[in-house]
Amino acid sequence: MSDLNDLPRSDDVTDPTTCAWPAREIAAAEAPVTVGTDRYMRAAAHAVARAALRELRQGAGTAGTAAVPARPVLASASSTSPMGPAATPTSPLSPPTPLEGMGDGAGAHTSPGWISGAPVLLLVGGGHNGADTLLAGGLLARSGCAVSAVLATEHPHPVALEEARSHGVTVHGAGYRHDGGTDQDSAEAMAAIEAFLVRGGLVLDGLTGIGATGALRPDAAALVAPLIASGEPGRRPLRVIAVDLPSGTGVDDGTVSGPVLAADRTVTFTCLKGCQCLPPARHLCGVVEVVPLGLPAPTSRPLARRPVDGALGDYLRRALREPGPDDHKYTRGVVGLWAGSETYPGAAVLAANGAVRAGAGMVRLTAPRRVEDLVLAARPEVVPAAGRAQALVLGPGIDPAETARADEVRAVLASTLAPSGTGRQAPTRIPTVVDAGALSLLAELLTEELSCTPLHVLTPHAGEAAALLSVLEDKKTPAQEARGWSRDRVEAHPGLAAREICRLTGATVLLKGATTLIAAPQRPVVSVDSGPGWMATAGSGDVLAGILGAVLACAAARWEQEREPAASGPAPVLDALVDSVAAGVRLHALAGAYAAARPQGAGSTGTGGHPIAALDIAAALGPARLELNRLQAVPHP
Repeated sequence: MSDLNDLPRSDDVTDPTTCAWPAREIAAAEAPVTVGTDRYMRAAAHAVARAALRELRQGAGTAGTAAVPARPVLASASSTSPMGPAATPTSPLSPPTPLEGMGDGAGAHTSPGWISGAPVLLLVGGGHNGADTLLAGGLLARSGCAVSAVLATEHPHPVALEEARSHGVTVHGAGYRHDGGTDQDSAEAMAAIEAFLVRGGLVLDGLTGIGATGALRPDAAALVAPLIASGEPGRRPLRVIAVDLPSGTGVDDGTVSGPVLAADRTVTFTCLKGCQCLPPARHLCGVVEVVPLGLPAPTSRPLARRPVDGALGDYLRRALREPGPDDHKYTRGVVGLWAGSETYPGAAVLAANGAVRAGAGMVRLTAPRRVEDLVLAARPEVVPAAGRAQALVLGPGIDPAETARADEVRAVLASTLAPSGTGRQAPTRIPTVVDAGALSLLAELLTEELSCTPLHVLTPHAGEAAALLSVLEDKKTPAQEARGWSRDRVEAHPGLAAREICRLTGATVLLKGATTLIAAPQRPVVSVDSGPGWMATAGSGDVLAGILGAVLACAAARWEQEREPAASGPAPVLDALVDSVAAGVRLHALAGAYAAARPQGAGSTGTGGHPIAALDIAAALGPARLELNRLQAVPHP
């Protein structure tokens, strides 16, 4: 196997409905096709209007009381998707049509009898997003909705504005002040929003698109302020559809530098955008629906990738296949676990439970006697002795202040690292999860001319990531790069933080959070939802470390048997490792959802759930695995 630290650029399979590219590359790819025609703008407007009708139908009866998805989920509106067929571009010369008879696969009933008088508020900026919103509003008005538009620009799209007015959309004065504007314009806009809030209903956010940068301008921010103040999604008298993206979010990096109206659903076009993959903006997008309009996507490497549950289930089914009559513990994967200390003995119990219940053929534990006794009382199948392992898990419950125990783990970790410098390989090819207390030990070792390979999977939370960066960046960060990391900075720029740790260490980095990010060398950042908030409990990360160990051990056992990735070079190994880590994170998330009695499937509704403990997550791994198997994307022979 060649050195994984010197990976060539791989030919990643790029699905536009699950990959995000930089805004400038999206615009450049679309420009030659869209010049001189409005057919794609009209197709986008139809897609937004159809999504709006689905939302209105969900909330029929009482405005704003529709069920809210238990987590942000990704829905692609491809021709084979349950969301229905993609919008068909109309001729630029053909008049707009109402939505009668345009039914979709979700069964949205578009008869005015269902939506007559439903309040819809359009927040309209300049450019194509504002035009899409106005045209969608016109379609909704023709279908029976009571549609009002608030302009936040001096220059709304003239054709779209005229069409919206001609179909019955009430247009209010600009909320964005300018040299020629008046206070009356702002007052009229704010009065329209206050009147909408009295009844509630549906908001279409078309203030900004992928061409905008930075926070909303002051008067645009003033427009969304009362809507934001009305409450969080699911707890407010309105629902919000963001057109392409929630206005005010960082398009490429997911940053949030000002007020943003959180969406219940985002309808985006052609491909994902960075803000729909990367937190903190990710959490403001709600359900993301990708509508392919027939426009080309960029051909470069994506900046982020967001695999759907079905694809992760499909991968898991192949990687952690059902054991056959010839299988044994070594063909299923053996995990070597170095966890627990006198200070934190329970972490080893949790990690061992995660590994066993996630499907490891065997778990070997190296730990102090007290920790062994606790683990064996809970999991008697664990073997309390070192030996052959196909993946290592180092660090859960390790206290660096316990010198003897820390020295044990440091020695094992050091044995897996490579000498610094290109062309030199690590002495081991075993996937190694570096978690919790082992992360601080790793930071020390990396200052001693040692380095990781991509087979090292680092699992920091924001605080641990900041500590790693603070130790490593002084030596390796270029002078022109901004320095000085804190937990707050990591939480504000998690995508940047994950990529920077990956660059500085050479490892695969799993940055934990409500959305977990996985950064590997020369790969797009992978974004995976991490389950309900009830999982933010002590020991949840220890269970995850055990799950990752099991999934990676199973993958390594398969590599040993098939030898296909190794024969093809390092790129397939890294691809498989990243997919394994992503599947492990999602398995952990679904187990937490089951434990909290909060369904997580696409389109499911949340009941709020209930408190859980970390062992509850481990106990629910079986049902979670069955759910991922059920959601597998495409059957494989």
